[in-house]
Amino acid sequence: MKVWKRVKILKKDNNVDMISRSFINYIYRNGPINDLIQKYHIEAKDIMELNQYTANRIAGLLLLYFANDKKRLDDIILKYNSNHPFLREIEPEIEGYIEK
Repeated sequence: MKVWKRVKILKKDNNVDMISRSFINYIYRNGPINDLIQKYHIEAKDIMELNQYTANRIAGLLLLYFANDKKRLDDIILKYNSNHPFLREIEPEIEGYIEK
């Protein structure tokens, strides 16, 4: 049985930081999350906490990807893969993508 531990990266790669921040803006800006924030009057501190949590997770995945650590990425995929009923079929979306 695997034991999962939280790992704190002490030396941050600036590219990982920049990419994570960009991904957060790409994922959340102008999307349904803004509608939910307004509809449920979500406070700024809660939005910041959600953004920080997501950015930290993205940064961790990026570090594993850049380190070419396929084993740990596979472990994460296997642990969190599920056919959750709240998620429909995934349709990749890329800003500016035009299907020909």
